[in-house]
Amino acid sequence: MSDAIRTRQVGTVLEVIIDRPKANAIDLATSRDMGLIFRDFRDDPALRVAIISGAGEKFFCAGWDLKAAAAGDAVDGDYGVGGFGGLQELRDLNKPVICAVNGICCGGGLEIALSADLILAAEHATFALPEIRSGTVADAASVKLPKRIPYHIAMDMLLTGRWLDVQEAHRWGFVNEILPADKLMDRTWDLARLLESGPPLVYAAIKEIVRESEGSTFQTAMNKITKRQFATVDRLYSSEDQLEGARAFAEKRSPNWKGR
Repeated sequence: MSDAIRTRQVGTVLEVIIDRPKANAIDLATSRDMGLIFRDFRDDPALRVAIISGAGEKFFCAGWDLKAAAAGDAVDGDYGVGGFGGLQELRDLNKPVICAVNGICCGGGLEIALSADLILAAEHATFALPEIRSGTVADAASVKLPKRIPYHIAMDMLLTGRWLDVQEAHRWGFVNEILPADKLMDRTWDLARLLESGPPLVYAAIKEIVRESEGSTFQTAMNKITKRQFATVDRLYSSEDQLEGARAFAEKRSPNWKGR
């Protein structure tokens, strides 16, 4: 791994920090490293929740490293196992991911944020998809953003590259909470610890159902759930944790989730 990505594990929470001064932009090598990190997070039963943020106070992530591109990094090169930034194409990632946006979040940086399950942002955070100005397409955002926020707002961002402040981003619904900059990581860790204490098999089922049902009718998705055709649902319904949840409720105590 390069020094561009810093990680630390606290309990079952993995923190991932993009640290490539001065804009935390991502080149091919960094993207491949991020893919390996998030693949290992996905596959490690000792890890339950991930946090992704950027180093410093100005940038979360400026996205694709245009200087690296000018030096020869191909825009359609090998981004690694998880696609750009290690998250947006990583298959079967059934654990919660929190994005803490600590500053400018644009281009591929915004696409990484959209790949998380929850987005918290500092009061000075700003958001944009400026790819239009550099003659390229915000591909993942073109797929995801119109499904997350009103169509015409998404198209405005994609077609004009205009910037949104954090209040507008929150108003359109792709930011969960706005925090003072000095409180952002405290709140992010509080949320991570809350998720860490929850039932991992239920989280996995929620994420698979949401992801795999996106293009289905309601009844088709419900039939797959009731017939246990989702692997995570089948595992949940056969698990010790489901029995533990029922016992804990009956005994009026907190459950002890084991993830099995």
